[in-house]
Amino acid sequence: MNLLRAITTVGGFTLLSRVFGFLRDILIANVLGAGMVADAFVVAFRLPNLFRRLFAEGAFAAAFVPLFSRELEGPDALEAQARARAFAEQAQAALALALVLFVAVMELLMPWAMIVLAGGFQAVPGKMELATELSRIAFPYLLFISIVSLQSGVLNSLGKFAAAAAAPVLLNITLIAALLGFADRAETPGHALSWGVFAAGVVQMLWLAWHCRKEGFPLRLVRPRWTAQVATLAKRILPVVFGASLYQVNLLIGTILATWVADGAVSYLYYADRVTQLPLGVVGIAVGTALLPLLSRQLKAGHEVSAMNSQNRGLEFALLLTLPAAAAFLVIPHEIIETLFRHGAFDAAAADATAWALFAYATGLPAYVLVRVLTPGFYAREDTVTPVRIAVWSMIANIVLNLALMQVWGHVGIALAASLAAWLNTGMLAWVLARRGQFRLDDRMKMRGPRIVLAAAGMAGVLEIGRQNLQFLFDGGVAERAGGLAALIVLGVAAYAVFVTLLRAAGLKDARALFRARDL
Repeated sequence: MNLLRAITTVGGFTLLSRVFGFLRDILIANVLGAGMVADAFVVAFRLPNLFRRLFAEGAFAAAFVPLFSRELEGPDALEAQARARAFAEQAQAALALALVLFVAVMELLMPWAMIVLAGGFQAVPGKMELATELSRIAFPYLLFISIVSLQSGVLNSLGKFAAAAAAPVLLNITLIAALLGFADRAETPGHALSWGVFAAGVVQMLWLAWHCRKEGFPLRLVRPRWTAQVATLAKRILPVVFGASLYQVNLLIGTILATWVADGAVSYLYYADRVTQLPLGVVGIAVGTALLPLLSRQLKAGHEVSAMNSQNRGLEFALLLTLPAAAAFLVIPHEIIETLFRHGAFDAAAADATAWALFAYATGLPAYVLVRVLTPGFYAREDTVTPVRIAVWSMIANIVLNLALMQVWGHVGIALAASLAAWLNTGMLAWVLARRGQFRLDDRMKMRGPRIVLAAAGMAGVLEIGRQNLQFLFDGGVAERAGGLAALIVLGVAAYAVFVTLLRAAGLKDARALFRARDL
């Protein structure tokens, strides 16, 4: 398994997904704007996505991948594969049974859940009822996408990253098709989108089922049995429910509080978060997805030095791509939001409010990514407790900061609180790993880290000069704004490449060496 090749595979497909995601959000902003239907759909869509990351992407992957990787190790490859497949089938059966029951209960309790999750909607007639109805349509997505998470864990552990990384592309294509094909036929465009969410879960599940079969790991439907392995899996899932999903929990807290700030605040935070999801998904999720199975197998084989090197290279690659993105969001947030979303029902006031939320989220973007790099160091060692303890303190800090900062800056204070909490989470994770001797910066990282920071700062300065000189384009129409943003992106990329080269923060020779090297 090659770390950089795995990261670029996941990141490349994630980038494609984000491109389709932006097209999806531009269409949603154009059709729904930032009013009642938009707020209701955001809550309806975020609810199953929250539980997906809590029970599937976060907790399930963190607990399942190390155990599955352990089953794959052994002198007899065929016997090891048979054990691993049997474990995956039992895990799938237990997960499906638990989620069918959970989804059924949530469908019944949805009106009360909405009071907790979006209590501020009660101030607008019909808004709470609409959010409840859309949430009931979209929520079964959780069942299908959780099975997708298990299938992804199997494929990633086998070193096959492409199919799982491509699955989110299908989600965005399905939602775009739902909006374009059924928005005028459904009761509201929000209804069309909610049914699109439901359909996307089925499509992704079938896609990965076919790829598992193709790789010789077809996962049959078996009768659930409470085996020792399933018990171990369940025991390890529970503590990482919050630890692996701090980012989404903080977003949910922000969403709940934003319903009390102002009409449209939920949508402002949602669209700003969608922009930050581009580097977070392409870099953070890609690095974390590639690191976990690699570290798990290296540590099971006793290769501690290789594991330390893998985590340093993951950190280096993450910073190299994340810091310039954060710098750009800090310097040109208004230009980005106005170009992407200021169309149709999404007016200049909404664009300005969203841009300030993006600025606040950008201050924490490196921290969000670093959490993805550091947590595999715990999960690969089958430690699912420590990140939870750290996450609890971070979430407490997030709530306190939210309540304080929203009084001063409204929805922008909510975004800033999430960023500060993410930095607290990152610092505590790094400190614990270092104290245990499980992670330390190597000489290469100590040398290149500061140079990457300087290169990103230099790029930010060039972007600011470019922004001032191209401001006349952003005072024009859609075509002028698009041209101006494209020019700033090209200028920023070129400036960053020059600074990285001059400061010797990275080079093509390093990339070629990393692509050729085998990490396991």
